[in-house]
Amino acid sequence: MKRSTDRVLTSHAGNLPRPDDLWSMLLARDSGQPHDPEAISHRVREAVAETVREQAEVGIDIVNDGEQSKRSWQTYVVSRLSGLEQRPARPEDGPVGQSITAREAKEFPGYFSRQPGAGGGPPLSSALRAGVAGGLSQPVFCVAPVSYIGQAQTQADIDNLKAAVQGVKVEEAVLTAIAPGTIEHWLRNRHYKSDEEFLFAIADAMHEEYRAITDAGILLQVDDPDLPDAWQIHTEMTVPEYRRFAALRVEALNHALRDIPAEMVRLHVCWGSIHHPHKNDIPLRDIVDIILKVNAGVYSIEAANPRHDHEWQVWQDVKLPAGKALMPGVVGHYCDFIEHPELVAQRLGRYAGVVGRENVIAGTDCGLGGRVGHPKIVWAKFAAMAEGARIATKQLWR
Repeated sequence: MKRSTDRVLTSHAGNLPRPDDLWSMLLARDSGQPHDPEAISHRVREAVAETVREQAEVGIDIVNDGEQSKRSWQTYVVSRLSGLEQRPARPEDGPVGQSITAREAKEFPGYFSRQPGAGGGPPLSSALRAGVAGGLSQPVFCVAPVSYIGQAQTQADIDNLKAAVQGVKVEEAVLTAIAPGTIEHWLRNRHYKSDEEFLFAIADAMHEEYRAITDAGILLQVDDPDLPDAWQIHTEMTVPEYRRFAALRVEALNHALRDIPAEMVRLHVCWGSIHHPHKNDIPLRDIVDIILKVNAGVYSIEAANPRHDHEWQVWQDVKLPAGKALMPGVVGHYCDFIEHPELVAQRLGRYAGVVGRENVIAGTDCGLGGRVGHPKIVWAKFAAMAEGARIATKQLWR
């Protein structure tokens, strides 16, 4: 894993825009409509090559595949795990919705219940309000033992990224994969005797995907937004109760990461990428020690949006473990404003001042693809980040 030894390196959280025609292909594939698997595979390879080239040209040092093969960063695993069934909820299933906006909805019910044309911005989708995971129209149930069946898909992702970086000037390549705890929150257990048994079964299955990526010499980014944002789901929990809840999910994640060197792992956490008030996000300070227990070499955290921009101060009191690095978001998905490079440099300077310049990688709050108004905004934000990193480098290495 490369470090910012002589300049501030740049990367991002993962999700990048897909070409329109590829997006239509993925929608057809995942909704069971007629599609041509070979045509999709070919188009994914092309899209990965193009997005890697664009990242390199705009100044991203540590690149990924833009998640081009996945319609959703979280529900892609539906086709990679056995024992699952997607269907409408039945009366005997009981409540199935788990919303990552639940605490906000208690305080701002009108915001979450507004309908199209009611004013005040676009409403949240009915699927989101019901807690159905991104890209799915119905909940998914675990009805049999979970095991990993996505070997061919993961190998295709590995092969596509390796081919794309050939002849392109980048520092490293990374592939993203979802964490067991984040799968658990939207995958309904109807098979295992306890939540803990269910969680560790998912961890055992996902270990195979994690290991395949790192064995291929590619960095693994584990996406675990639910480590902070499940606080919103469990409205009845106190902070001590939630810390115990989160600690068990970290234990399961480390179980899934067993035998994988920490320097091959990057952890991404966030408070959910959804545009909503975020007033009730759990503070980083309340869970930072639990996050740092994850067996990772780099921690990707939100640091650009108005709710979490101030939390660089947490690192004045919390010591970053030796050999670890932070990847704070210095540009964000929360609005379409293009951050000024000087602001990016200021943010990087603040983090460098508290954890050391070699321990900071410029990043994004979350994946920008599909979360800002147009793909060109994504690349403009990346350009601002790269320029800001160059400014910060001149200031920090003078």
